[in-house]
Amino acid sequence: MTAVNLFKLASTQAKWLSVRQTAVANNIANANTPGYRSVDVEPFADVLSSASVRLNSTAANHFGTSANEIAFRVLDEEPATFSNQGKRVSLEDELVKSGEIRHSFELNTSIVSAFNRMILMTAKGS
Repeated sequence: MTAVNLFKLASTQAKWLSVRQTAVANNIANANTPGYRSVDVEPFADVLSSASVRLNSTAANHFGTSANEIAFRVLDEEPATFSNQGKRVSLEDELVKSGEIRHSFELNTSIVSAFNRMILMTAKGS
């Protein structure tokens, strides 16, 4: 099991959601533009698995093995890339996407708030 930096994960997802909301807003704004095709961003799961880095150790056997043998997935700094879907804009589909994005933002915020409260309670208890 690898450690997860929840705050970085939440920050990356928030950036990705922001880029996706921009794409959806542009799709809605250009729905009546002749020749305009719907665009979206790559799925967040693809963003999470797009970069691999190595852990940095402070001692030769810090992780119980050579640091060069340990690798794990981290978040890419570029939260999303646009992809042209090649289809006409459907306002219904774009509004559904917008609702999903809003729900994801709210869930992201709730999880970070709960985790922050947990850390504060732990720090106060010590």
